[in-house]
Amino acid sequence: GSTKGWINDAEREALVLLCESLETLGDRYAIYGFSGMTRKRCEVYRVKRFDDAYTVEVRGRISGIRPRDYTRMGVTIRHLCHLLNEVDARTRLLITLSDGKPDDYDTYRGAYGIEDTRQALIEAKRSGIHTFCITIDTEAKIPYTSEAAVEFADNAMEAISYYAIQASTDLAEERGSYESFAGSLWSQGVLPIDSIEKLIEERGAEFIEVDTSSTMDWGTLRERVKTIGMRNSNVMAIAPTATISNISGVSQSIEPTYQNLYVKSNLSGEFTVVNPYMVKELKARKLWDSVMVNDLKYYEGSLQHIDRIPSEIKELFATAFEVEPKWLVEAASRRQKWIDQAQSLNLYMSEPSGKKLDMVYRMAWFRGLKTTYYLRSLGATSTEKSTISDGKLNAVSSGPAPVGSAAPAACALDDPDCEACQ
Repeated sequence: GSTKGWINDAEREALVLLCESLETLGDRYAIYGFSGMTRKRCEVYRVKRFDDAYTVEVRGRISGIRPRDYTRMGVTIRHLCHLLNEVDARTRLLITLSDGKPDDYDTYRGAYGIEDTRQALIEAKRSGIHTFCITIDTEAKIPYTSEAAVEFADNAMEAISYYAIQASTDLAEERGSYESFAGSLWSQGVLPIDSIEKLIEERGAEFIEVDTSSTMDWGTLRERVKTIGMRNSNVMAIAPTATISNISGVSQSIEPTYQNLYVKSNLSGEFTVVNPYMVKELKARKLWDSVMVNDLKYYEGSLQHIDRIPSEIKELFATAFEVEPKWLVEAASRRQKWIDQAQSLNLYMSEPSGKKLDMVYRMAWFRGLKTTYYLRSLGATSTEKSTISDGKLNAVSSGPAPVGSAAPAACALDDPDCEACQ
Protein backbone atom coordinates (compact mmCIF):
# COMPACT_ATOMS: atom_id res chain seq x y z
CA GLY A 1 0.00 0.00 0.00
CA SER A 2 0.97 3.60 -0.56
CA THR A 3 -1.38 5.10 2.04
CA LYS A 4 -0.18 6.04 5.50
CA GLY A 5 -2.22 5.74 8.68
CA TRP A 6 -4.95 3.26 9.53
CA ILE A 7 -5.01 1.64 6.07
CA ASN A 8 -1.38 0.55 6.41
CA ASP A 9 -2.17 -0.71 9.92
CA ALA A 10 -5.14 -2.69 8.57
CA GLU A 11 -2.97 -4.29 5.91
CA ARG A 12 -0.41 -5.46 8.48
CA GLU A 13 -3.11 -6.80 10.80
CA ALA A 14 -4.81 -8.60 7.90
CA LEU A 15 -1.53 -10.30 6.94
CA VAL A 16 -0.97 -11.50 10.50
CA LEU A 17 -4.51 -12.94 10.65
CA LEU A 18 -4.02 -14.58 7.26
CA CYS A 19 -0.74 -16.18 8.37
CA GLU A 20 -2.21 -17.46 11.63
CA SER A 21 -5.18 -18.97 9.75
CA LEU A 22 -3.07 -20.66 7.09
CA GLU A 23 -0.68 -22.01 9.71
CA THR A 24 -3.66 -23.62 11.46
CA LEU A 25 -4.89 -25.13 8.19
CA GLY A 26 -1.43 -26.35 7.26
CA ASP A 27 -1.51 -24.81 3.77
CA ARG A 28 1.61 -23.47 2.08
CA TYR A 29 1.74 -19.75 1.35
CA ALA A 30 4.07 -16.91 0.49
CA ILE A 31 3.82 -13.14 0.98
CA TYR A 32 5.33 -10.46 -1.26
CA GLY A 33 5.00 -6.70 -1.28
CA PHE A 34 5.12 -4.54 -4.39
CA SER A 35 5.54 -0.93 -5.42
CA GLY A 36 6.01 1.03 -8.64
CA MET A 37 7.43 4.34 -9.81
CA THR A 38 6.91 4.40 -13.61
CA ARG A 39 7.70 1.39 -15.79
CA LYS A 40 11.42 1.74 -15.08
CA ARG A 41 11.14 0.83 -11.38
CA CYS A 42 8.76 -1.97 -10.47
CA GLU A 43 9.70 -3.53 -7.15
CA VAL A 44 8.66 -6.85 -5.59
CA TYR A 45 10.06 -7.54 -2.14
CA ARG A 46 9.90 -10.72 -0.06
CA VAL A 47 8.08 -11.00 3.23
CA LYS A 48 7.83 -14.80 3.29
CA ARG A 49 8.71 -17.47 0.71
CA PHE A 50 6.80 -20.74 0.41
CA ASP A 51 9.57 -22.67 2.14
CA ASP A 52 10.08 -20.09 4.93
CA ALA A 53 8.73 -20.96 8.37
CA TYR A 54 6.36 -18.51 10.05
CA THR A 55 8.89 -17.20 12.53
CA VAL A 56 9.51 -14.10 14.62
CA GLU A 57 11.59 -12.81 11.72
CA VAL A 58 8.64 -13.08 9.31
CA ARG A 59 6.33 -11.37 11.80
CA GLY A 60 8.96 -8.65 12.10
CA ARG A 61 8.92 -8.13 8.33
CA ILE A 62 5.14 -7.83 8.41
CA SER A 63 5.22 -5.28 11.24
CA GLY A 64 7.90 -3.38 9.34
CA ILE A 65 5.79 -2.90 6.20
CA ARG A 66 5.59 0.81 5.39
CA PRO A 67 3.89 2.82 2.60
CA ARG A 68 5.97 2.98 -0.56
CA ASP A 69 5.24 4.36 -4.01
CA TYR A 70 2.45 3.57 -6.46
CA THR A 71 0.14 0.58 -7.05
CA ARG A 72 1.42 -0.74 -10.40
CA MET A 73 -0.42 -4.06 -10.35
CA GLY A 74 -0.21 -5.67 -13.78
CA VAL A 75 3.51 -6.43 -13.84
CA THR A 76 3.41 -7.64 -10.24
CA ILE A 77 0.51 -10.03 -10.86
CA ARG A 78 2.30 -11.51 -13.88
CA HIS A 79 5.57 -11.99 -11.98
CA LEU A 80 3.94 -13.57 -8.92
CA CYS A 81 1.79 -15.85 -11.09
CA HIS A 82 5.01 -17.10 -12.69
CA LEU A 83 6.36 -17.95 -9.21
CA LEU A 84 3.06 -19.51 -8.17
CA ASN A 85 2.87 -21.75 -11.24
CA GLU A 86 6.22 -23.26 -10.26
CA VAL A 87 4.69 -24.57 -7.02
CA ASP A 88 3.41 -28.14 -7.09
CA ALA A 89 -0.19 -27.81 -5.89
CA ARG A 90 -3.66 -28.82 -7.01
CA THR A 91 -5.20 -25.42 -6.17
CA ARG A 92 -3.37 -22.11 -6.44
CA LEU A 93 -4.74 -18.83 -5.07
CA LEU A 94 -3.40 -15.32 -5.65
CA ILE A 95 -4.79 -12.79 -3.16
CA THR A 96 -3.96 -9.12 -3.72
CA LEU A 97 -4.35 -6.79 -0.75
CA SER A 98 -4.45 -3.20 -1.97
CA ASP A 99 -5.29 0.30 -0.76
CA GLY A 100 -6.89 1.33 -4.03
CA LYS A 101 -7.13 0.99 -7.79
CA PRO A 102 -4.10 0.47 -10.09
CA ASP A 103 -2.12 3.69 -10.26
CA ASP A 104 1.32 5.12 -11.02
CA TYR A 105 3.09 8.38 -11.68
CA ASP A 106 3.09 8.04 -15.49
CA THR A 107 0.45 7.14 -18.10
CA TYR A 108 -0.41 3.98 -16.11
CA ARG A 109 -2.87 6.15 -14.20
CA GLY A 110 -6.53 5.77 -15.21
CA ALA A 111 -8.01 3.47 -17.84
CA TYR A 112 -4.67 2.03 -18.99
CA GLY A 113 -3.70 0.81 -15.52
CA ILE A 114 -7.11 -0.74 -14.92
CA GLU A 115 -7.07 -2.53 -18.30
CA ASP A 116 -3.50 -3.79 -17.80
CA THR A 117 -4.49 -5.24 -14.43
CA ARG A 118 -7.61 -6.82 -15.90
CA GLN A 119 -5.57 -8.50 -18.64
CA ALA A 120 -3.05 -9.76 -16.06
CA LEU A 121 -5.90 -11.33 -14.07
CA ILE A 122 -7.33 -12.95 -17.20
CA GLU A 123 -3.89 -14.44 -17.94
CA ALA A 124 -3.67 -15.73 -14.37
CA LYS A 125 -7.07 -17.46 -14.62
CA ARG A 126 -6.08 -19.06 -17.93
CA SER A 127 -3.05 -20.58 -16.22
CA GLY A 128 -5.30 -22.14 -13.56
CA ILE A 129 -4.77 -19.59 -10.75
CA HIS A 130 -7.77 -18.39 -8.76
CA THR A 131 -7.41 -14.63 -8.24
CA PHE A 132 -8.91 -12.51 -5.48
CA CYS A 133 -8.44 -8.87 -4.56
CA ILE A 134 -9.20 -7.18 -1.24
CA THR A 135 -9.23 -3.39 -1.55
CA ILE A 136 -9.17 -1.24 1.57
CA ASP A 137 -10.94 1.89 0.34
CA THR A 138 -12.77 4.60 2.28
CA GLU A 139 -13.41 6.83 -0.73
CA ALA A 140 -16.58 5.11 -1.99
CA LYS A 141 -18.75 7.43 0.15
CA ILE A 142 -22.00 5.52 -0.31
CA PRO A 143 -24.67 6.43 2.27
CA TYR A 144 -26.60 3.54 3.81
CA THR A 145 -29.82 5.34 2.82
CA SER A 146 -29.33 4.96 -0.94
CA GLU A 147 -30.04 2.55 -3.76
CA ALA A 148 -26.30 2.48 -4.43
CA ALA A 149 -25.74 0.93 -0.99
CA VAL A 150 -28.38 -1.72 -1.68
CA GLU A 151 -26.78 -2.52 -5.05
CA PHE A 152 -23.35 -2.72 -3.44
CA ALA A 153 -24.67 -5.16 -0.82
CA ASP A 154 -26.07 -7.31 -3.63
CA ASN A 155 -22.98 -7.31 -5.87
CA ALA A 156 -20.46 -7.73 -3.04
CA MET A 157 -22.30 -10.67 -1.49
CA GLU A 158 -22.79 -12.31 -4.87
CA ALA A 159 -19.02 -12.28 -5.46
CA ILE A 160 -18.31 -13.61 -1.96
CA SER A 161 -20.91 -16.35 -2.39
CA TYR A 162 -19.68 -17.39 -5.83
CA TYR A 163 -16.04 -17.72 -4.84
CA ALA A 164 -16.79 -19.30 -1.47
CA ILE A 165 -18.85 -22.04 -3.15
CA GLN A 166 -16.23 -22.41 -5.87
CA ALA A 167 -13.48 -22.77 -3.25
CA SER A 168 -15.51 -25.48 -1.47
CA THR A 169 -15.82 -27.42 -4.75
CA ASP A 170 -12.06 -27.08 -5.27
CA LEU A 171 -11.47 -28.53 -1.82
CA ALA A 172 -13.95 -31.32 -2.54
CA GLU A 173 -12.06 -32.14 -5.70
CA GLU A 174 -8.83 -32.37 -3.69
CA ARG A 175 -10.04 -33.94 -0.42
CA GLY A 176 -13.53 -35.27 -1.10
CA SER A 177 -17.05 -34.03 -0.30
CA TYR A 178 -18.47 -33.89 3.20
CA GLU A 179 -19.92 -37.16 4.46
CA SER A 180 -23.62 -36.52 3.89
CA PHE A 181 -23.30 -34.65 0.58
CA ALA A 182 -25.30 -37.27 -1.36
CA GLY A 183 -28.98 -36.37 -1.24
CA SER A 184 -28.37 -32.83 0.01
CA LEU A 185 -29.66 -29.71 -1.74
CA TRP A 186 -26.09 -29.07 -2.90
CA SER A 187 -26.03 -32.48 -4.64
CA GLN A 188 -29.27 -31.55 -6.43
CA GLY A 189 -27.67 -28.37 -7.73
CA VAL A 190 -29.74 -26.14 -5.44
CA LEU A 191 -27.67 -23.09 -4.55
CA PRO A 192 -28.74 -20.36 -2.10
CA ILE A 193 -30.17 -18.24 -4.93
CA ASP A 194 -32.29 -21.24 -6.04
CA SER A 195 -33.84 -21.67 -2.61
CA ILE A 196 -35.99 -18.58 -3.22
CA GLU A 197 -38.07 -20.59 -5.70
CA LYS A 198 -38.73 -23.19 -3.00
CA LEU A 199 -39.77 -20.42 -0.63
CA ILE A 200 -42.19 -19.04 -3.22
CA GLU A 201 -43.69 -22.51 -3.66
CA GLU A 202 -44.26 -22.86 0.08
CA ARG A 203 -45.56 -19.34 0.82
CA GLY A 204 -47.08 -18.24 -2.45
CA ALA A 205 -45.70 -15.54 -4.73
CA GLU A 206 -47.86 -12.85 -3.14
CA PHE A 207 -46.07 -13.27 0.21
CA ILE A 208 -42.50 -12.70 -0.89
CA GLU A 209 -40.74 -10.04 -2.90
CA VAL A 210 -37.00 -10.57 -3.46
CA ASP A 211 -34.75 -9.28 -6.22
CA THR A 212 -33.31 -12.37 -7.96
CA SER A 213 -31.00 -10.67 -10.47
CA SER A 214 -27.40 -11.90 -10.81
CA THR A 215 -24.24 -10.90 -12.67
CA MET A 216 -22.05 -14.03 -12.56
CA ASP A 217 -21.99 -17.43 -14.31
CA TRP A 218 -24.02 -19.45 -11.81
CA GLY A 219 -25.02 -22.12 -14.31
CA THR A 220 -21.45 -23.38 -14.72
CA LEU A 221 -20.84 -23.32 -10.97
CA ARG A 222 -24.12 -25.15 -10.30
CA GLU A 223 -23.04 -28.01 -12.58
CA ARG A 224 -19.63 -28.13 -10.92
CA VAL A 225 -21.25 -28.44 -7.48
CA LYS A 226 -23.42 -31.33 -8.71
CA THR A 227 -20.57 -33.23 -10.36
CA ILE A 228 -17.59 -32.44 -8.08
CA GLY A 229 -19.34 -31.95 -4.73
CA MET A 230 -18.86 -29.63 -1.75
CA ARG A 231 -16.29 -29.91 1.00
CA ASN A 232 -18.48 -27.87 3.39
CA SER A 233 -22.13 -28.49 4.21
CA ASN A 234 -22.49 -24.98 5.63
CA VAL A 235 -20.57 -22.28 3.77
CA MET A 236 -21.67 -18.74 4.63
CA ALA A 237 -23.13 -16.71 7.47
CA ILE A 238 -22.66 -13.12 8.63
CA ALA A 239 -21.67 -12.91 12.29
CA PRO A 240 -22.17 -10.04 14.78
CA THR A 241 -18.41 -9.22 15.10
CA ALA A 242 -19.01 -6.61 17.81
CA THR A 243 -15.80 -7.24 19.77
CA ILE A 244 -13.46 -7.68 16.82
CA SER A 245 -14.99 -4.61 15.15
CA ASN A 246 -14.11 -2.54 18.20
CA ILE A 247 -10.55 -3.85 18.02
CA SER A 248 -10.30 -3.10 14.28
CA GLY A 249 -11.91 0.33 14.57
CA VAL A 250 -14.85 -0.31 12.22
CA SER A 251 -18.61 -0.57 12.63
CA GLN A 252 -19.81 -4.04 13.52
CA SER A 253 -20.95 -6.56 10.94
CA ILE A 254 -23.10 -5.07 8.15
CA GLU A 255 -24.49 -2.14 10.16
CA PRO A 256 -24.12 1.64 10.20
CA THR A 257 -21.96 3.29 12.84
CA TYR A 258 -23.72 3.13 16.20
CA GLN A 259 -22.66 6.69 17.13
CA ASN A 260 -20.05 9.08 15.77
CA LEU A 261 -18.98 10.02 19.28
CA TYR A 262 -19.38 7.97 22.44
CA VAL A 263 -17.62 6.83 25.60
CA LYS A 264 -16.63 3.18 25.86
CA SER A 265 -16.06 1.68 29.30
CA ASN A 266 -14.13 -1.45 30.20
CA LEU A 267 -11.83 -2.70 32.96
CA SER A 268 -9.06 -0.37 31.77
CA GLY A 269 -11.22 2.73 32.18
CA GLU A 270 -13.36 4.99 30.00
CA PHE A 271 -12.34 5.97 26.49
CA THR A 272 -13.83 8.56 24.14
CA VAL A 273 -14.34 7.02 20.70
CA VAL A 274 -14.84 9.22 17.65
CA ASN A 275 -15.57 8.19 14.06
CA PRO A 276 -12.19 8.76 12.31
CA TYR A 277 -13.71 8.84 8.81
CA MET A 278 -16.08 11.62 9.85
CA VAL A 279 -13.20 13.60 11.34
CA LYS A 280 -11.15 13.12 8.15
CA GLU A 281 -14.03 14.35 5.98
CA LEU A 282 -14.72 17.36 8.18
CA LYS A 283 -11.03 18.27 8.17
CA ALA A 284 -10.91 17.99 4.38
CA ARG A 285 -13.79 20.48 4.19
CA LYS A 286 -12.13 22.73 6.81
CA LEU A 287 -15.05 22.26 9.21
CA TRP A 288 -13.11 20.62 12.03
CA ASP A 289 -12.46 23.11 14.83
CA SER A 290 -13.14 23.58 18.52
CA VAL A 291 -16.70 24.77 17.86
CA MET A 292 -17.41 21.62 15.85
CA VAL A 293 -16.02 19.47 18.67
CA ASN A 294 -18.33 21.19 21.17
CA ASP A 295 -21.30 20.86 18.82
CA LEU A 296 -20.65 17.13 18.43
CA LYS A 297 -20.43 16.71 22.19
CA TYR A 298 -23.68 18.59 22.66
CA TYR A 299 -25.51 16.51 20.06
CA GLU A 300 -23.83 13.26 21.15
CA GLY A 301 -22.07 12.73 17.84
CA SER A 302 -25.06 13.41 15.59
CA LEU A 303 -24.49 15.74 12.63
CA GLN A 304 -28.15 16.21 11.77
CA HIS A 305 -28.73 19.40 13.80
CA ILE A 306 -25.50 21.21 12.95
CA ASP A 307 -26.43 23.75 10.30
CA ARG A 308 -23.02 24.33 8.73
CA ILE A 309 -22.53 20.67 7.78
CA PRO A 310 -23.62 19.95 4.15
CA SER A 311 -26.57 17.61 3.68
CA GLU A 312 -24.51 14.98 1.81
CA ILE A 313 -22.16 14.70 4.80
CA LYS A 314 -25.09 14.36 7.18
CA GLU A 315 -26.45 11.57 4.99
CA LEU A 316 -23.08 9.83 4.71
CA PHE A 317 -22.45 9.79 8.47
CA ALA A 318 -25.99 9.15 9.67
CA THR A 319 -25.85 6.91 12.74
CA ALA A 320 -27.69 3.62 13.17
CA PHE A 321 -30.69 5.28 14.81
CA GLU A 322 -30.89 7.91 12.06
CA VAL A 323 -31.07 5.35 9.23
CA GLU A 324 -34.57 4.12 8.45
CA PRO A 325 -34.78 0.35 9.21
CA LYS A 326 -36.16 -0.26 5.72
CA TRP A 327 -32.72 0.43 4.21
CA LEU A 328 -31.08 -2.16 6.46
CA VAL A 329 -33.76 -4.69 5.57
CA GLU A 330 -33.51 -4.00 1.82
CA ALA A 331 -29.73 -4.44 1.84
CA ALA A 332 -30.04 -7.59 3.98
CA SER A 333 -32.58 -9.01 1.52
CA ARG A 334 -30.10 -8.60 -1.33
CA ARG A 335 -27.42 -10.38 0.70
CA GLN A 336 -29.66 -13.17 1.98
CA LYS A 337 -30.33 -14.62 -1.47
CA TRP A 338 -26.61 -15.47 -1.76
CA ILE A 339 -26.16 -16.92 1.76
CA ASP A 340 -26.93 -20.54 2.64
CA GLN A 341 -27.28 -19.77 6.36
CA ALA A 342 -28.32 -16.39 7.78
CA GLN A 343 -27.20 -12.91 8.87
CA SER A 344 -26.74 -11.31 12.24
CA LEU A 345 -28.78 -8.19 11.52
CA ASN A 346 -29.50 -5.77 14.33
CA LEU A 347 -32.40 -3.36 13.76
CA TYR A 348 -32.40 0.13 15.25
CA MET A 349 -35.42 2.22 16.17
CA SER A 350 -35.10 5.46 18.10
CA GLU A 351 -38.78 5.58 19.09
CA PRO A 352 -40.29 2.10 18.77
CA SER A 353 -44.03 1.56 18.70
CA GLY A 354 -46.29 -1.36 18.01
CA LYS A 355 -47.07 -0.14 14.52
CA LYS A 356 -43.42 0.46 13.60
CA LEU A 357 -42.34 -2.92 14.92
CA ASP A 358 -45.13 -4.64 13.02
CA MET A 359 -44.14 -2.89 9.77
CA VAL A 360 -40.40 -3.60 10.09
CA TYR A 361 -40.70 -7.29 10.95
CA ARG A 362 -43.37 -7.89 8.34
CA MET A 363 -41.08 -6.25 5.80
CA ALA A 364 -38.16 -8.47 6.88
CA TRP A 365 -40.34 -11.57 6.47
CA PHE A 366 -41.70 -10.36 3.13
CA ARG A 367 -38.18 -9.69 1.83
CA GLY A 368 -37.06 -13.25 2.55
CA LEU A 369 -34.84 -12.74 5.61
CA LYS A 370 -34.32 -15.94 7.59
CA THR A 371 -33.82 -14.15 10.89
CA THR A 372 -32.82 -10.90 12.56
CA TYR A 373 -30.74 -10.31 15.68
CA TYR A 374 -31.35 -7.65 18.35
CA LEU A 375 -33.81 -4.79 18.13
CA ARG A 376 -32.09 -1.78 19.66
CA SER A 377 -33.82 1.39 20.84
CA LEU A 378 -32.73 4.61 22.51
CA GLY A 379 -33.39 5.29 26.18
CA ALA A 380 -36.10 7.74 27.21
CA THR A 381 -33.47 10.10 28.62
CA SER A 382 -30.27 11.48 27.14
CA THR A 383 -27.04 12.52 28.77
CA GLU A 384 -26.90 15.82 30.63
CA LYS A 385 -25.58 18.69 28.51
CA SER A 386 -22.91 20.62 30.38
CA THR A 387 -21.73 24.07 29.42
CA ILE A 388 -18.41 23.64 27.63
CA SER A 389 -17.92 27.19 26.39
CA ASP A 390 -20.01 30.22 25.63
CA GLY A 391 -22.32 29.70 22.68
CA LYS A 392 -25.86 29.21 21.54
CA LEU A 393 -25.75 25.43 21.56
CA ASN A 394 -24.52 25.18 25.12
CA ALA A 395 -27.07 27.53 26.66
CA VAL A 396 -28.79 24.97 28.86
CA SER A 397 -32.05 26.14 30.41
CA SER A 398 -31.91 26.86 34.14
CA GLY A 399 -35.38 25.42 34.63
CA PRO A 400 -36.13 21.77 35.40
CA ALA A 401 -35.47 19.56 32.39
CA PRO A 402 -38.09 16.98 31.38
CA VAL A 403 -37.03 13.42 32.12
CA GLY A 404 -38.28 10.60 29.93
CA SER A 405 -41.51 10.82 27.95
CA ALA A 406 -45.07 11.49 29.01
CA ALA A 407 -47.06 8.58 30.38
CA PRO A 408 -49.35 7.03 27.73
CA ALA A 409 -53.10 7.42 28.03
CA ALA A 410 -55.05 4.49 29.41
CA CYS A 411 -55.99 1.79 26.91
CA ALA A 412 -59.33 2.46 25.21
CA LEU A 413 -61.00 -0.46 23.48
CA ASP A 414 -63.01 1.87 21.24
CA ASP A 415 -59.88 3.71 20.00
CA PRO A 416 -58.86 2.27 16.60
CA ASP A 417 -55.37 3.81 16.93
CA CYS A 418 -54.61 2.21 20.30
CA GLU A 419 -51.44 0.12 19.96
CA ALA A 420 -51.63 -1.86 23.19
CA CYS A 421 -53.93 -4.56 21.83
CA GLN A 422 -52.28 -5.16 18.43
